[in-house]
Amino acid sequence: MEKTDRTMRTRFGSLLERTSVGSRPFLDRILRSLSGVAGAHAGRSRTAAEVVALCRALLSERGELSGARLATEVVEAYQTLSAAGLSEFFDILVREFSADPAAIDAAATAYAGDRSHAHLTRLQQVVEPPRQELFRRLNVAPGGVGILIDMRRILLQTLRDHPERAGIDSDLAHLFRSWFNRGFLVLRRIDWRTSALILERLIHYEAVHQIQGWDDLRRRLDVDRRCYAFFHPALPDEPLIFIEIALTRDLQGAIQPLLAPAAPVADPSTANCALFYSITNCQEGLRGISFGNFLIKQVVDDLSRVFPRLRTFATLSPVPGFVDWLATTGQPVPWPLSPMLRQYMERLHGEPGANVSGLEPMRDEARRLCAYYLLHAKRGAAPLDSVARFHLANGARLERLNWMGDTSATGLRRALGFTVNYVYGLADLETNHEAYAHEYRVIASRELQRLGEPPRPPAGRARARHK
Repeated sequence: MEKTDRTMRTRFGSLLERTSVGSRPFLDRILRSLSGVAGAHAGRSRTAAEVVALCRALLSERGELSGARLATEVVEAYQTLSAAGLSEFFDILVREFSADPAAIDAAATAYAGDRSHAHLTRLQQVVEPPRQELFRRLNVAPGGVGILIDMRRILLQTLRDHPERAGIDSDLAHLFRSWFNRGFLVLRRIDWRTSALILERLIHYEAVHQIQGWDDLRRRLDVDRRCYAFFHPALPDEPLIFIEIALTRDLQGAIQPLLAPAAPVADPSTANCALFYSITNCQEGLRGISFGNFLIKQVVDDLSRVFPRLRTFATLSPVPGFVDWLATTGQPVPWPLSPMLRQYMERLHGEPGANVSGLEPMRDEARRLCAYYLLHAKRGAAPLDSVARFHLANGARLERLNWMGDTSATGLRRALGFTVNYVYGLADLETNHEAYAHEYRVIASRELQRLGEPPRPPAGRARARHK
């Protein structure tokens, strides 16, 4: 092996002497790599300027093999950046790797004067920022896609203070939508025999109902439970999104009995309901890249084949924005809150450990307000509640509101303990999806519609308006 390396260094050295000046940087890099020089500097921190210089060299490279090696060098150098260096790197990506406005103007003018394919192609080329091609080339490095996902995770945390970086976010999101489309995703069932590495990551990522150690996880993976996750070939040990399911008799409204480690294990063959009680997106850097709708539909497909007695596919979902809407939003609440409910909400904000005591007398008032919130509170034209937006967009029906469905501290603080069932009726999925996509229509059961109906104005005010 040593003799082979020595021969290769000799040949590249000879080639370097004969090559043109413009091609020497590439050959020089290979020669230094073979000589171990590049490895000698691998451990030191790099500056943003050094990383950008490597990025420019990568963009100018034409060879596939050399490009992959240089992409690896860029990724390794990027990972050594300090927080200040990373911020400077993002600023340079904005300043020096954005599309050229003058070139766009010229190409647009040319296309407006002559709508030929050549002018259209030129316009398409110049509107794409150079950093998009940079990201594509970085993707070929070992672990490159993971680095880019993490880069976006960090970038998203800076957008509030640096809105000018939104273009970088758009470029990464655009590429991720192509790289992570449904054709590349692999659905895998997670059970107790799955690798410990992936099981540990489920415990770490679970965002809806925290997993309390291995015993809790084992119960969630028992025979009357199912867990599925989407993976990408470039990230074989990193779940992108996973869903937890309980196979039950009839629709359930309370989460605590399902999560109890000592809950009795049921015979899954007798189940008539598949209850999706937790859906977790694992990669913050893939925020906004839709996986959930594909996941739910494929899981429903698989469960239907394995358990033909299943008739109901539904969620047991939180209502994360309800208390905030009552307490802090500027949107009008249709009924004046009772003094008792106001006092309880003040306790919630002042005492994070506030419990269910004292809530029962407010049950009817709280149910009516929560139903109104789910049906009528808006963010623009869409529902204000983020969970409602997700399931309604996937074609689900808002079915049932459950009092004291989640009595955890989080459930009380965010939703006064309410949970919601969204039902995925296979015959109505497309119709419901279209109604939401075109009109943001909230498809709900008659019971919930009646419960959340806005109050009618007093008769005197109605007559006055009529006049």
